[in-house]
Amino acid sequence: MYGIYFDTGQSVIKPESEAAMSEIAKLLKKEAGMKVNVVGHTDNVGGIDSNMKLSQARADAVVQALVGKYGIGANRLKAYGVGPLAPVASNDTEEGKAKNRRVELVKQ
Repeated sequence: MYGIYFDTGQSVIKPESEAAMSEIAKLLKKEAGMKVNVVGHTDNVGGIDSNMKLSQARADAVVQALVGKYGIGANRLKAYGVGPLAPVASNDTEEGKAKNRRVELVKQ
């Protein structure tokens, strides 16, 4: 999903992500039984080990925001990090790298 943004090497959700986070929370509140996997991704800058940790931290940050700020039950969310292993765009451009620094929500 696009709309949850991170800077390179960071797991802090950027302020411009607010609209997407709000929409996600609205959907999860409407679909009270829905459980989702929160999957963090990175671009290919840095080593695989650090990117795996970073992608996990990004997924964790989204879960923490959904639980803490929006009141979604933690038992409905599971965070995973997959690093740079599933890019949606080329890492040869800054635009592509930005698209790859993302978190996806996948229905369980």
